[in-house]
Amino acid sequence: MEEFLPTEIRRLPESGRLRIVWSDGHRAEYDYDYLRGYCPCASCQGHHSLSVEFKAPPASVTPLAIEPVGNYAVAFQWSDAHATGIYRFDFLRQICPCQECSDARRESAAESSNEENS
Repeated sequence: MEEFLPTEIRRLPESGRLRIVWSDGHRAEYDYDYLRGYCPCASCQGHHSLSVEFKAPPASVTPLAIEPVGNYAVAFQWSDAHATGIYRFDFLRQICPCQECSDARRESAAESSNEENS
């Protein structure tokens, strides 16, 4: 699997989104609540969870701070006082909400399902 890294991460407060531009030129805009809902921390996902599921925040949030975590992730301090999630770059790319990436995920899931049924 090819590794894509962000070349830009920018808050877009007027639209309530975060823009990530990736090393392959792909541009993605994530709603703040979408990102908060996909928080991968154990408090949000459970200590035994093998996959990250969307869990809507109880109220709309904004990122108060965005900090790099090594060369592989970012961490957000959210307006709801939550700040323990570490969002790996590969995970952010995996949950990209754009139409192109959503279609690719659906196609991949359909292929996996077909292989299991064979």
